[in-house]
Amino acid sequence: MQESATGLLSFAAVGPVPVEVDFLGGRLTSDGGLVWLAEVDAALELTTALAAVIPEWRTRQGRHDLPTLVAQRVYQIACGYEDQDDADSLRTDPLLKHVCGRLPETGADLASQPTFSRLENAINARTCYRLAQALGVVSLQERERRGIPTHLVLDLDGTDDPTYGDQEGSAYHGYFRQHQYFPLLVFDGETNQLITAVLRRGTVHPSHGIVAILTRIVRAIRARWPTVTIELRADSGFAIPALYDWCETQKITYTIGLVPNPRLETAVADLRTEAQRQSLLTDGVKVRLIGETNYQAGSWAAPRRVVMKAEILPKGPNTRFVVTTRADAPATVYDWYVDRGASENWIKDFKRGCFADRLSCHRFLANQFRLLLHAAAYWLLDTLRRWSHDVGLVPMTLTTLRLRLIKIGGWVRERRDRVRLRLATSHPSEGWWHALASRPNPS
Repeated sequence: MQESATGLLSFAAVGPVPVEVDFLGGRLTSDGGLVWLAEVDAALELTTALAAVIPEWRTRQGRHDLPTLVAQRVYQIACGYEDQDDADSLRTDPLLKHVCGRLPETGADLASQPTFSRLENAINARTCYRLAQALGVVSLQERERRGIPTHLVLDLDGTDDPTYGDQEGSAYHGYFRQHQYFPLLVFDGETNQLITAVLRRGTVHPSHGIVAILTRIVRAIRARWPTVTIELRADSGFAIPALYDWCETQKITYTIGLVPNPRLETAVADLRTEAQRQSLLTDGVKVRLIGETNYQAGSWAAPRRVVMKAEILPKGPNTRFVVTTRADAPATVYDWYVDRGASENWIKDFKRGCFADRLSCHRFLANQFRLLLHAAAYWLLDTLRRWSHDVGLVPMTLTTLRLRLIKIGGWVRERRDRVRLRLATSHPSEGWWHALASRPNPS
């Protein structure tokens, strides 16, 4: 049902004659690109897989089944509507209704905010774990779509997630200077696909729970691909002996940053002196030298290989250290470690493009559920970006992708045997639609 307007909005100074605006346009959608999200979802079977592991919490049959609820919520997030309240208006959007399995005009309206609030607060720890498993299965299926991999890189990182008020698990973090959660994200280091997202309390150590989480991930990977080799890459927040020991036991190669200390600074002193000498000989030009040493911290059972960087910059010397089981030359190891900086861009996409830091429920488990829904939205948008790359479109952030392909107003009409979506003749991304529609081997 259309909402009645309280009055026209008038823009007298716009154009040669005044413009009057109302919201009585009828069966229009503000998100014509929903058809692409639904196309990706059908290829991944993503929202169906998530809905399949959510137990029915209602004691009577609801008006909205679980697959429809999950699809509606994930599609809304991917379209840029991260809050539950947005559903109160979007539940009548004709195209959103259609991609969720209901006819745009004659079909029943979708769910509103109270239904989603009840759903999110009905989720328990076991369901969160099963949802994470389902998301992991999707990541493995997609990775092998173009052939079973022989090598896999896991990039680990934590990120700050500001909290709002007195939320369960919220705590003040001195480094970030805010009350927050501290989620752990695991990406495929070669494809930027998100493997899992685990919500953690605000003041935990960056490595909190990492061995248990990796144990489950690696078990699933090796069950599907028994011969694959696995490599791990992470910053100094994950530099703990328990992780080194576990990786070595599991025959997993690792390269992990180390926090500088006096013994490491002593070990790199000669390399830093040589870098300073070379910089002076070249009138202060930046010089970077890479070396290595055997180093054993007091908490380590045995020495390990540490690659060292000594760099002379205009602002002064800069030293870095990584502990590794890689056998490559020191410079190769360090350059490969630095490549993990790409994961920072993936995290920005996850937070800015998919609003992954919008976890405003009171219950901790409800927010873990939300984090996984935002991860599902990331999968839809990132897969659509992959398809775009396959047909030669320019690389872009998820925010740009949404603006160019999803946020397109459209006219929707329901016919007896089809639904017609009519978009603007002047839309600049029409060529993108034709390119995507003609992509080879569509999923």
